[in-house]
Amino acid sequence: MSPTVVSASWLPAAVATAEGGEGGFQTPGVANFWWPVVPFDGTGPWVLTRPALVLLISVGLLAWFYLGATRKLSVVPTKSQFLVEGSYNFVRNTIGRDIIGSKDFLQFVPLLMTLFTLILVNNVFGIVPFIQFPTMSRLGIPLVLTVIVYITYHTVAIRRKHGVLPYFKSLVPPGLPGWLKPILFALEFLTYFVIRPLTLALRLFGNMLAGHLMLLVFILGGEYLLLHGDNLFLNASGVLSFVFSIAMTFFELLIEFLQAFIFTLLAALYISDAVSEHH
Repeated sequence: MSPTVVSASWLPAAVATAEGGEGGFQTPGVANFWWPVVPFDGTGPWVLTRPALVLLISVGLLAWFYLGATRKLSVVPTKSQFLVEGSYNFVRNTIGRDIIGSKDFLQFVPLLMTLFTLILVNNVFGIVPFIQFPTMSRLGIPLVLTVIVYITYHTVAIRRKHGVLPYFKSLVPPGLPGWLKPILFALEFLTYFVIRPLTLALRLFGNMLAGHLMLLVFILGGEYLLLHGDNLFLNASGVLSFVFSIAMTFFELLIEFLQAFIFTLLAALYISDAVSEHH
């Protein structure tokens, strides 16, 4: 990761210097994540934003890579074929088969594979030079992915229960006292229709937003101390901040993988709940 590239791209919005050499460091915030690219009407809020553009690029790259790697399959796999097979087997076996079960998992593998690779690539874009934007730090994108998961989940559950009313009745286990059933139904309804989808989306969004803000603080703070510090101690602190930013970049890479894995794993858990006969 190149600290210079990152700091240069974010410097106008993060560092304010007054005339005459006086100024101060303005910490990065959520405003740094709004980067309009192409305005559709010239003045309004409807624009092709930076995260939308990065998302489209990721879709194009994934399509190009998978089509190219699987066009000519061989017994002795090439590097790209080995990478495709490894990622597919990881999602298919570790997430799909082990979580959903060998009876029903195959029909959901394309969805799980798409979720995992799309989230992972867009997360990694947060530390790729000249892009350096985690698409999932915009709440709307994780929300759309969550809606797809929950449409799948509830559709499967309703089909398994042979209708909407039997599905809602299954939220309350039999044998409970009559006064307890409405309370438990309300709790289960909130869990399946509100709490689970919100936490699934917010977990991914919050981790990507916080991680990128942390990197910005280290990088821009280091640049500010190095360029505007008026003594050797502040300049040295700026260099140390750059060193920390490099270390935190590798840590952020681990978090980016884990968040893609956790989102896909939870999606598989919820689908497993839908196909279960005991739901």
